[in-house]
Amino acid sequence: MYDSRGARSAARAGAVGAALLLAGCSSGGGSGGDGPAASPQAVITQQPKEADPFWVNPDSNAARQVKAYARAGKDGDAEQIRKIAAQPTGEWIGPENPEQEARGFTEAAQKSDRTALLVLYDIPHRDCGQYSQGGAADGDAYRAWIDGVARGIQDRPATIVLEPDAVLHLVDGCTPARFAEERYDLLRGAITKLKSLKNTKVYLDAGNAGWGRPDQIYQPLQQAGVAQADGFAVNVSNFYSTQDSITYGKQLSAKVGNKHFVIDTSRNGNGPYAGGDPEERWCNPPGRALGETPTTKTADPLVDAYLWVKRPGESDGTCKGGPQAGNWWPAYALKLAQGSQT
Repeated sequence: MYDSRGARSAARAGAVGAALLLAGCSSGGGSGGDGPAASPQAVITQQPKEADPFWVNPDSNAARQVKAYARAGKDGDAEQIRKIAAQPTGEWIGPENPEQEARGFTEAAQKSDRTALLVLYDIPHRDCGQYSQGGAADGDAYRAWIDGVARGIQDRPATIVLEPDAVLHLVDGCTPARFAEERYDLLRGAITKLKSLKNTKVYLDAGNAGWGRPDQIYQPLQQAGVAQADGFAVNVSNFYSTQDSITYGKQLSAKVGNKHFVIDTSRNGNGPYAGGDPEERWCNPPGRALGETPTTKTADPLVDAYLWVKRPGESDGTCKGGPQAGNWWPAYALKLAQGSQT
Protein backbone atom coordinates (compact mmCIF):
# COMPACT_ATOMS: atom_id res chain seq x y z
CA MET A 1 0.00 0.00 0.00
CA TYR A 2 1.35 3.39 -1.03
CA ASP A 3 2.06 5.40 2.07
CA SER A 4 1.26 8.89 0.90
CA ARG A 5 -2.19 8.20 -0.44
CA GLY A 6 -4.35 11.24 0.03
CA ALA A 7 -1.54 13.45 1.29
CA ARG A 8 -2.33 16.28 -1.08
CA SER A 9 -3.30 19.92 -0.90
CA ALA A 10 -6.99 20.12 -1.82
CA ALA A 11 -7.40 21.91 -5.11
CA ARG A 12 -9.91 24.31 -3.64
CA ALA A 13 -7.12 25.82 -1.54
CA GLY A 14 -5.60 27.06 -4.78
CA ALA A 15 -8.92 28.58 -5.76
CA VAL A 16 -8.86 30.82 -2.70
CA GLY A 17 -5.42 32.16 -3.57
CA ALA A 18 -6.36 32.73 -7.19
CA ALA A 19 -9.47 34.67 -6.22
CA LEU A 20 -7.30 36.96 -4.12
CA LEU A 21 -4.87 37.42 -6.98
CA LEU A 22 -7.66 38.32 -9.35
CA ALA A 23 -8.94 40.81 -6.83
CA GLY A 24 -5.54 42.48 -6.85
CA CYS A 25 -4.56 41.49 -3.32
CA SER A 26 -1.36 39.64 -4.12
CA SER A 27 0.52 41.85 -6.52
CA GLY A 28 2.89 43.28 -3.97
CA GLY A 29 4.63 42.61 -0.69
CA GLY A 30 2.57 44.89 1.55
CA SER A 31 -0.14 44.37 4.09
CA GLY A 32 -2.45 42.40 1.80
CA GLY A 33 -5.22 44.95 2.12
CA ASP A 34 -6.09 43.98 5.66
CA GLY A 35 -5.73 47.27 7.50
CA PRO A 36 -2.67 49.37 8.37
CA ALA A 37 0.67 48.63 6.81
CA ALA A 38 2.22 45.46 8.11
CA SER A 39 5.31 45.50 10.28
CA PRO A 40 8.60 44.89 8.43
CA GLN A 41 8.66 41.41 9.96
CA ALA A 42 5.38 40.57 8.21
CA VAL A 43 6.30 41.80 4.72
CA ILE A 44 6.95 38.89 2.35
CA THR A 45 9.31 39.47 -0.58
CA GLN A 46 10.84 37.36 -3.35
CA GLN A 47 13.91 35.17 -2.91
CA PRO A 48 17.08 35.95 -4.93
CA LYS A 49 16.35 34.93 -8.49
CA GLU A 50 19.73 33.41 -9.27
CA ALA A 51 19.19 30.53 -6.83
CA ASP A 52 15.42 30.47 -6.55
CA PRO A 53 13.54 31.68 -9.64
CA PHE A 54 10.11 30.64 -8.36
CA TRP A 55 7.41 33.08 -7.25
CA VAL A 56 6.65 33.66 -3.58
CA ASN A 57 2.96 34.38 -3.01
CA PRO A 58 2.86 37.34 -0.60
CA ASP A 59 -0.75 36.56 0.31
CA SER A 60 -0.46 32.83 1.02
CA ASN A 61 -2.02 31.21 4.07
CA ALA A 62 1.39 31.24 5.72
CA ALA A 63 1.89 34.94 4.93
CA ARG A 64 -1.47 35.74 6.45
CA GLN A 65 -0.55 33.75 9.54
CA VAL A 66 2.67 35.74 9.91
CA LYS A 67 0.65 38.95 9.85
CA ALA A 68 -1.87 37.59 12.35
CA TYR A 69 0.87 36.54 14.79
CA ALA A 70 2.63 39.89 14.36
CA ARG A 71 -0.56 41.81 15.09
CA ALA A 72 -1.10 39.67 18.19
CA GLY A 73 2.40 40.40 19.42
CA LYS A 74 3.50 36.78 18.97
CA ASP A 75 6.79 37.72 17.36
CA GLY A 76 8.45 34.36 17.96
CA ASP A 77 5.63 32.44 16.29
CA ALA A 78 5.55 34.97 13.44
CA GLU A 79 9.24 34.44 12.81
CA GLN A 80 8.78 30.66 12.75
CA ILE A 81 5.91 30.77 10.22
CA ARG A 82 7.90 33.25 8.15
CA LYS A 83 10.20 30.29 7.35
CA ILE A 84 7.27 28.96 5.31
CA ALA A 85 5.79 32.23 4.06
CA ALA A 86 9.10 33.46 2.63
CA GLN A 87 9.51 30.45 0.33
CA PRO A 88 7.80 29.71 -3.00
CA THR A 89 5.27 26.90 -2.76
CA GLY A 90 3.08 25.09 -5.25
CA GLU A 91 -0.22 26.66 -6.26
CA TRP A 92 -2.74 23.84 -6.68
CA ILE A 93 -5.17 24.77 -9.45
CA GLY A 94 -8.79 24.20 -8.49
CA PRO A 95 -11.48 22.44 -10.51
CA GLU A 96 -13.86 25.33 -11.14
CA ASN A 97 -11.87 28.18 -12.69
CA PRO A 98 -8.63 26.78 -14.10
CA GLU A 99 -8.12 29.51 -16.67
CA GLN A 100 -8.63 32.36 -14.21
CA GLU A 101 -6.44 30.77 -11.55
CA ALA A 102 -3.60 29.90 -13.92
CA ARG A 103 -3.73 33.42 -15.33
CA GLY A 104 -3.78 35.01 -11.89
CA PHE A 105 -0.79 33.09 -10.57
CA THR A 106 1.33 33.38 -13.71
CA GLU A 107 0.58 37.10 -14.13
CA ALA A 108 1.55 37.77 -10.52
CA ALA A 109 4.73 35.75 -10.96
CA GLN A 110 5.63 37.50 -14.20
CA LYS A 111 5.18 40.91 -12.57
CA SER A 112 7.79 39.84 -10.03
CA ASP A 113 10.06 38.49 -12.79
CA ARG A 114 9.65 34.97 -11.42
CA THR A 115 8.27 31.61 -12.53
CA ALA A 116 4.97 30.29 -11.20
CA LEU A 117 4.99 26.80 -9.67
CA LEU A 118 1.66 25.12 -10.43
CA VAL A 119 0.33 21.72 -9.40
CA LEU A 120 -2.32 20.06 -11.56
CA TYR A 121 -4.37 17.52 -9.62
CA ASP A 122 -7.75 16.88 -11.22
CA ILE A 123 -7.42 13.48 -12.92
CA PRO A 124 -10.68 11.47 -12.89
CA HIS A 125 -10.95 8.93 -10.01
CA ARG A 126 -8.33 10.89 -8.09
CA ASP A 127 -6.79 9.46 -4.90
CA CYS A 128 -8.82 6.22 -4.98
CA GLY A 129 -11.56 7.61 -2.77
CA GLN A 130 -9.21 8.63 0.05
CA TYR A 131 -8.85 12.03 1.76
CA SER A 132 -8.26 13.91 -1.51
CA GLN A 133 -10.81 12.07 -3.59
CA GLY A 134 -12.47 13.84 -6.48
CA GLY A 135 -11.15 15.02 -9.79
CA ALA A 136 -12.80 15.71 -13.12
CA ALA A 137 -16.07 13.95 -13.83
CA ASP A 138 -14.75 12.20 -16.94
CA GLY A 139 -12.10 12.37 -19.63
CA ASP A 140 -13.77 15.13 -21.62
CA ALA A 141 -14.10 17.27 -18.50
CA TYR A 142 -10.42 16.75 -17.73
CA ARG A 143 -9.35 17.71 -21.26
CA ALA A 144 -11.44 20.88 -21.01
CA TRP A 145 -9.84 21.63 -17.64
CA ILE A 146 -6.32 21.24 -19.06
CA ASP A 147 -7.29 23.47 -21.99
CA GLY A 148 -8.39 26.09 -19.45
CA VAL A 149 -5.09 25.89 -17.59
CA ALA A 150 -3.19 26.30 -20.85
CA ARG A 151 -5.26 29.34 -21.87
CA GLY A 152 -4.53 30.87 -18.48
CA ILE A 153 -0.77 30.33 -18.67
CA GLN A 154 -0.26 31.41 -22.29
CA ASP A 155 3.41 32.35 -22.81
CA ARG A 156 4.15 33.28 -19.20
CA PRO A 157 6.80 31.23 -17.34
CA ALA A 158 5.42 28.26 -15.42
CA THR A 159 6.75 25.03 -13.95
CA ILE A 160 4.10 22.33 -13.56
CA VAL A 161 4.01 19.22 -11.40
CA LEU A 162 1.48 17.03 -13.17
CA GLU A 163 -0.99 14.78 -11.36
CA PRO A 164 0.49 13.47 -8.11
CA ASP A 165 -0.17 9.72 -7.73
CA ALA A 166 -1.87 9.34 -11.12
CA VAL A 167 0.67 6.89 -12.57
CA LEU A 168 1.67 5.27 -9.30
CA HIS A 169 -1.91 4.41 -8.37
CA LEU A 170 -2.23 2.50 -11.63
CA VAL A 171 0.92 0.55 -10.80
CA ASP A 172 0.10 -0.26 -7.18
CA GLY A 173 -3.46 -1.32 -8.01
CA CYS A 174 -5.19 1.43 -6.07
CA THR A 175 -6.83 2.73 -9.25
CA PRO A 176 -8.85 0.00 -10.98
CA ALA A 177 -7.31 -1.34 -14.18
CA ARG A 178 -10.39 -0.42 -16.22
CA PHE A 179 -9.40 3.25 -15.91
CA ALA A 180 -5.81 2.72 -17.07
CA GLU A 181 -6.14 3.26 -20.82
CA GLU A 182 -8.05 6.51 -20.43
CA ARG A 183 -5.70 7.79 -17.74
CA TYR A 184 -2.62 7.22 -19.86
CA ASP A 185 -4.32 8.99 -22.76
CA LEU A 186 -5.27 11.93 -20.53
CA LEU A 187 -1.75 12.31 -19.18
CA ARG A 188 -0.19 12.14 -22.65
CA GLY A 189 -2.66 14.73 -23.86
CA ALA A 190 -1.99 17.01 -20.91
CA ILE A 191 1.77 16.88 -21.47
CA THR A 192 1.36 17.59 -25.18
CA LYS A 193 -0.96 20.53 -24.54
CA LEU A 194 1.17 22.08 -21.80
CA LYS A 195 4.43 21.59 -23.66
CA SER A 196 2.96 23.44 -26.64
CA LEU A 197 3.21 26.58 -24.51
CA LYS A 198 6.30 28.73 -24.96
CA ASN A 199 7.68 28.89 -21.40
CA THR A 200 6.16 25.96 -19.54
CA LYS A 201 8.06 23.05 -18.01
CA VAL A 202 6.23 19.85 -17.06
CA TYR A 203 7.28 17.20 -14.53
CA LEU A 204 5.12 14.07 -14.29
CA ASP A 205 4.73 12.64 -10.79
CA ALA A 206 6.69 9.41 -10.27
CA GLY A 207 6.25 8.32 -6.66
CA ASN A 208 8.81 8.36 -3.89
CA ALA A 209 11.78 6.57 -2.37
CA GLY A 210 9.59 4.76 0.15
CA TRP A 211 7.71 3.03 -2.62
CA GLY A 212 11.02 2.66 -4.43
CA ARG A 213 10.29 0.31 -7.33
CA PRO A 214 11.70 1.87 -10.50
CA ASP A 215 11.41 -1.46 -12.34
CA GLN A 216 7.64 -1.37 -11.96
CA ILE A 217 6.91 2.26 -12.71
CA TYR A 218 9.25 3.21 -15.53
CA GLN A 219 7.21 1.61 -18.32
CA PRO A 220 3.93 3.16 -17.07
CA LEU A 221 5.69 6.53 -16.97
CA GLN A 222 6.75 6.02 -20.57
CA GLN A 223 3.21 5.08 -21.48
CA ALA A 224 2.01 8.28 -19.80
CA GLY A 225 4.30 10.39 -21.99
CA VAL A 226 7.27 11.21 -19.77
CA ALA A 227 9.51 11.33 -22.86
CA GLN A 228 7.66 14.45 -24.01
CA ALA A 229 7.81 16.06 -20.55
CA ASP A 230 10.78 17.91 -19.10
CA GLY A 231 11.11 15.13 -16.56
CA PHE A 232 9.41 13.73 -13.49
CA ALA A 233 8.78 14.65 -9.85
CA VAL A 234 9.51 12.58 -6.76
CA ASN A 235 8.51 12.76 -3.08
CA VAL A 236 5.46 14.95 -3.68
CA SER A 237 3.68 15.51 -0.35
CA ASN A 238 5.99 12.98 1.25
CA PHE A 239 8.81 12.92 3.78
CA TYR A 240 11.71 10.88 2.37
CA SER A 241 15.14 12.46 2.64
CA THR A 242 16.60 14.43 -0.21
CA GLN A 243 19.47 11.96 -0.57
CA ASP A 244 17.12 8.97 -0.71
CA SER A 245 15.00 10.85 -3.24
CA ILE A 246 18.04 11.58 -5.39
CA THR A 247 18.98 7.89 -5.32
CA TYR A 248 15.47 6.81 -6.29
CA GLY A 249 15.21 9.49 -8.98
CA LYS A 250 18.55 8.58 -10.56
CA GLN A 251 17.63 4.90 -10.69
CA LEU A 252 14.39 5.80 -12.40
CA SER A 253 16.01 8.36 -14.70
CA ALA A 254 18.36 5.70 -16.06
CA LYS A 255 15.32 3.73 -17.23
CA VAL A 256 13.49 6.62 -18.91
CA GLY A 257 16.14 8.16 -21.11
CA ASN A 258 18.10 9.97 -18.39
CA LYS A 259 15.27 12.39 -17.79
CA HIS A 260 15.84 15.11 -15.23
CA PHE A 261 13.65 15.35 -12.13
CA VAL A 262 12.57 17.62 -9.27
CA ILE A 263 12.21 16.75 -5.58
CA ASP A 264 9.57 17.95 -3.13
CA THR A 265 11.61 18.91 -0.05
CA SER A 266 8.83 20.77 1.72
CA ARG A 267 8.55 18.49 4.76
CA ASN A 268 11.48 16.08 4.58
CA GLY A 269 13.80 17.76 7.06
CA ASN A 270 13.53 14.88 9.55
CA GLY A 271 12.88 12.15 7.01
CA PRO A 272 9.86 9.82 7.19
CA TYR A 273 7.97 8.91 10.34
CA ALA A 274 8.66 5.31 11.30
CA GLY A 275 6.13 4.79 14.07
CA GLY A 276 2.45 3.95 14.21
CA ASP A 277 0.28 2.36 11.58
CA PRO A 278 0.76 2.97 7.83
CA GLU A 279 -1.65 5.92 7.75
CA GLU A 280 0.29 7.68 10.48
CA ARG A 281 3.37 7.68 8.29
CA TRP A 282 1.86 9.92 5.64
CA CYS A 283 -1.15 11.67 7.20
CA ASN A 284 0.00 14.58 9.36
CA PRO A 285 2.81 12.57 10.99
CA PRO A 286 4.29 14.09 14.14
CA GLY A 287 7.84 15.31 14.54
CA ARG A 288 8.42 16.29 10.91
CA ALA A 289 10.29 19.39 9.75
CA LEU A 290 10.77 21.67 6.78
CA GLY A 291 13.38 20.46 4.32
CA GLU A 292 15.82 22.23 2.03
CA THR A 293 14.45 25.51 0.79
CA PRO A 294 13.46 25.70 -2.89
CA THR A 295 16.35 26.23 -5.28
CA THR A 296 17.67 25.28 -8.68
CA LYS A 297 21.16 24.85 -7.19
CA THR A 298 20.99 21.17 -6.24
CA ALA A 299 23.36 18.38 -5.26
CA ASP A 300 23.12 16.52 -8.58
CA PRO A 301 23.02 17.64 -12.24
CA LEU A 302 19.99 15.42 -12.92
CA VAL A 303 17.98 17.26 -10.25
CA ASP A 304 16.57 20.43 -11.79
CA ALA A 305 15.22 21.82 -8.52
CA TYR A 306 14.22 21.28 -4.95
CA LEU A 307 10.61 22.46 -4.73
CA TRP A 308 8.00 22.89 -2.04
CA VAL A 309 5.18 21.23 -3.97
CA LYS A 310 3.09 20.41 -0.92
CA ARG A 311 2.44 23.64 0.97
CA PRO A 312 3.83 23.14 4.49
CA GLY A 313 1.19 23.68 7.12
CA GLU A 314 -1.72 22.48 5.01
CA SER A 315 -3.34 19.32 6.31
CA ASP A 316 -2.99 15.87 4.74
CA GLY A 317 -6.50 14.97 5.85
CA THR A 318 -8.80 14.58 8.82
CA CYS A 319 -6.39 12.50 10.88
CA LYS A 320 -4.75 13.35 14.21
CA GLY A 321 -7.22 16.19 14.67
CA GLY A 322 -6.36 17.86 11.39
CA PRO A 323 -8.78 19.76 9.15
CA GLN A 324 -9.75 18.56 5.68
CA ALA A 325 -6.97 17.89 3.18
CA GLY A 326 -5.47 21.11 1.91
CA ASN A 327 -6.80 23.32 4.70
CA TRP A 328 -4.36 25.49 6.64
CA TRP A 329 -3.47 24.12 10.10
CA PRO A 330 -1.47 26.72 12.07
CA ALA A 331 -0.44 24.37 14.89
CA TYR A 332 1.04 21.82 12.50
CA ALA A 333 2.74 24.55 10.47
CA LEU A 334 4.36 25.89 13.62
CA LYS A 335 5.72 22.46 14.52
CA LEU A 336 7.18 21.96 11.04
CA ALA A 337 8.94 25.31 11.25
CA GLN A 338 10.18 24.79 14.80
CA GLY A 339 11.63 21.41 13.84
CA SER A 340 13.58 22.76 10.88
CA GLN A 341 17.25 23.72 10.81
CA THR A 342 16.67 26.86 8.72
